[in-house]
Amino acid sequence: MNYERRIIVFALFMSIPSVACLLWVVWTADWASRLPSTAAIMMTAIIVGLWAALMRALQKVINRPLHTFSNLIAALRHGDYSIGARSLGEGDAMSEVTAELNSLVAMLREERLGALEATALLQTVMAEIDVSIFTFDEDRRLRLVNRSGERLLERPKERILSAHADELGLVDFLDGASPRTEQQDFPGASGRWRISHAFFREKGMPHQLLVISDVSRELREEERQAWQRLVRVLGHELNNSLAPIKSIAGSLRDLVRREPPPPDLREDLEQGLDVVSSRAESLDRFMSNYARLARLPEPRLAPLDLGELIRRVADLETRAPVVVRAGEALSLSADGDQLEQAMINLIRNAMDAALEANADAPEVEIGWSLLAGRVELWVSDNGLGLANTANLFVPFFTTKPEGNGIGLALCRQIAEAHSGSLTLENRDGASGCVARLRLPR
Repeated sequence: MNYERRIIVFALFMSIPSVACLLWVVWTADWASRLPSTAAIMMTAIIVGLWAALMRALQKVINRPLHTFSNLIAALRHGDYSIGARSLGEGDAMSEVTAELNSLVAMLREERLGALEATALLQTVMAEIDVSIFTFDEDRRLRLVNRSGERLLERPKERILSAHADELGLVDFLDGASPRTEQQDFPGASGRWRISHAFFREKGMPHQLLVISDVSRELREEERQAWQRLVRVLGHELNNSLAPIKSIAGSLRDLVRREPPPPDLREDLEQGLDVVSSRAESLDRFMSNYARLARLPEPRLAPLDLGELIRRVADLETRAPVVVRAGEALSLSADGDQLEQAMINLIRNAMDAALEANADAPEVEIGWSLLAGRVELWVSDNGLGLANTANLFVPFFTTKPEGNGIGLALCRQIAEAHSGSLTLENRDGASGCVARLRLPR
């Protein structure tokens, strides 16, 4: 039996004794015997009719709220949050259920409104952003594309939706390293592109997101700025060598042409040629340093005891003691030779700065710590600090008379090759500088 029939049956069984008693009174009581039989039959019919009406009313009283709740839940299931249930009282169980359902409807209505607004914002951003966005289902068929993606493929959305990634020429971009930058020619544009892809789920089904952004302009600007810095430094270094060579060569030519030759011609020639040779050697060292910076190999990662490496490079500085502030024992995955070279350069720079400012009491400290899952190696000194940080990492830029200008550039290149970073900053509350080399553990 269904729910409604069970209610009727239980109500019948509960009310049968009362109805039977009433009928028994009607037919057996002394006062009833004095009534005509038609009156008894009529009273019996009235009692049975009232009984049936009460059963029907009871069924409606029980089922009507349930039907209301059923209709309300069905509306929610179909996404209609505009209706609600009316409460007929306060304090009883049915009113509490009604209030909770109305609260649920209001909450779902607000969440749906927020989701619609967020979706509209996302669609607007996707439509206006200058990045090509594609989503593919588990069969690698296109399910979503923005306007930039349409321009990239030079095909309208209506023609490419549900097309396979292979038909669109994008199947190779869904595999491989992510993100990556490479030169590509698309129907709508050519250049260097940053390509990244990721997986997500929609309604439990796997999907893949592909993002293609044009980085040609940014790379060209970065390249232009890099060339400007390099040409500026190269020009400075070349002028420092070529200007005296040109001047001395002109002087030597005048000496050779002079008639009669001066008595100290040989001595002047030797001195002039020594200067030319010295500047040529300087240029040779400069080019050797440039080649060294340009040919830095990829790091060969291997387990490395950080404390042992720090103490070893600290002992290599012999001009003054280097204080080691040991942190916790750490094992790092890095190229030991490259990391050692970077730390040697940082310690040497720190000692140079400390000796220049405090020749009698230079202070250089080195240490390490674990910060937010990354290893931070630091070198501090009590020098004069940094006056201008704009050219710190420009290759071949140096303020030292005998410097070559590749130390910090090489250190940063080593750090970035290890997916890390290098920063230099003035110390807080004290003179001097601190270099921080941060590496993934």
